[in-house]
Amino acid sequence: MNSTPKKPEPAKKQAFEQSLGRLEEIVRKLESANLPLDEAMKLFEEGMLLSRDCQKQLEQAEARVEILLKKAGGEMAAQPFEPEGEGET
Repeated sequence: MNSTPKKPEPAKKQAFEQSLGRLEEIVRKLESANLPLDEAMKLFEEGMLLSRDCQKQLEQAEARVEILLKKAGGEMAAQPFEPEGEGET
């Protein structure tokens, strides 16, 4: 019997909001035409990786929501997501 506590997994990926913020920063830098080509290419590569990570996180969240909706109602039905408080005037 192993009594050592389980180590938390290291955070391999940034939170979605952090990734999106960094991606926006990269876009702003790339839009300013003052970058050397090498730096622009590095930023572009980082931006593409962040974009893919964000897309994967969104797809995973969507799949989790669909699973929860299916479990709750028994039948799968796509519904638009409306955050609480929005739509009220």
